[in-house]
Amino acid sequence: MDNEQRDTYYESIIKQGYSRRDFLKFSTYMAAFMGLESSMVGQIAESLEKTPRIPIIWEHYQECTCCSESFIRSNHPIVADIILDKISLDYTLTLMAASGHQAEAAKKAVMDKYKGEYILCVEGSIPLGDDGNYCCIAGKSAKETFLEAAAGAKAIIAWGSCASNGCVQAAKPNPTGATPIHKIVKNKPIIKVPGCPPIGEVMAGVIVHVVAFGRLPELDRLGRPKAFYGKRVHDTCYRRPYYDAGLFAETFDDQNSKNGYCLYKVGCKGPMTYNSCGNIKWNNGVSYPIQSGHGCIGCSEANFWDNGPFYERTTKIPGFAVESNADTVGKVAGAVVVGGVVLHGVAANISKRKELSERTKRAKTNEKNIDF
Repeated sequence: MDNEQRDTYYESIIKQGYSRRDFLKFSTYMAAFMGLESSMVGQIAESLEKTPRIPIIWEHYQECTCCSESFIRSNHPIVADIILDKISLDYTLTLMAASGHQAEAAKKAVMDKYKGEYILCVEGSIPLGDDGNYCCIAGKSAKETFLEAAAGAKAIIAWGSCASNGCVQAAKPNPTGATPIHKIVKNKPIIKVPGCPPIGEVMAGVIVHVVAFGRLPELDRLGRPKAFYGKRVHDTCYRRPYYDAGLFAETFDDQNSKNGYCLYKVGCKGPMTYNSCGNIKWNNGVSYPIQSGHGCIGCSEANFWDNGPFYERTTKIPGFAVESNADTVGKVAGAVVVGGVVLHGVAANISKRKELSERTKRAKTNEKNIDF
C-alpha cells in the first residue's frame, strides 16, 4: 500500500480546520461509545494520528438505504467528516458523484490497487432466486458483484438486518431468495451490525475500532460487536423498574401507558432484543422507540418480521435469567436442546398455531362486519 500518498486520519481532520482539541474530544467520544476505559483514549488518538485512511467499498443490494441514511447522520461533527471524507470511501452508489461506467471503473481500481487491504461494507440482502436476476448492477447479479468484491477484501461489514439476516426481503415466502452475506462467503471475517437501521454511532464505532486497533472488535456468537450488542434493550430500558414491579400498559391509550409503564404486554420485544437503543438512542441521543411510546419491534434480531404480530405479547421462554447476555442465552439454549428438553418448544408451537388460527377467524369475522 502506498502510505505516502494517503493522509492519516489526524492529518485529514486538521486539514479540514479542526483543532487538536476537537480531535481528542472525538477520540474520547468514540471510546465512550465503544465501552472502552478512559485509558484507551490515548491509544485511539495515537492510532488515528498514524494510520493511513482505509479504502472502503460500500455495496448496495436489496435494501432501502436506511443504513446509509443513519450512517451519515452520526451526531458528532467529526464523525461525519471522518466517515464521509476520511475513510477513503471510494465506492458507494448512494453518495459518490460518479455513476455508470465511471463508478464501476473506480471500484475496480480500488480492488486492484488495495487487494487484501480494503474493507467491504455491504448494505442489503442478496437474492439467489432465479439465478440472482432479482437484483442486478452494471449487468451483473448482486451475488456476482459481491463475490468479486469479497475476494480481495480484508474484512466485510454487514450493515443492517438486510445484510446480517435477510430482513423483510427474506420474510415468508421469500420470493427472491433473499440471503444474508454470511451464508454466501465463508472464508472472510464478517462483522454483523444488525438493525433496521443500525444506530449511526454504532456504525461509526465499528469502523473506528477497526482503524484504531487494526483488528475486528470482539464479537458475540452471532458475529455482532459485543460493545453494542452485548445487552438487551430491556436491560438498559428506563421502563425496566416497572417491568420488575409488574406494572404494565394494557393498551397504548390507557393510563398505565401515559404513566410510562412497561410496554411488554402490548408487544415490546425489548426483553429478547440485543441492541444499544436504550443507552445511545437516536437522533443525537434525543429518544428511541420505547421512550417515544412505541414498543421495540426487535429489528436487530433474525426473523423479527415473521415472529408474530408487533402488538401482541411474545410467548414467554423460561430458563433465561433477566441479566443474561447473548452468549449466556446461546449456551443455555444449547444445553436445553442437548438435554432433550424440547417439550416447551412443542407446547409453544402448538399454542402459537392455535393463536394464529384464532386471529385468522377474528380477522375473517371483522372483515364480514365491515360496512362498505
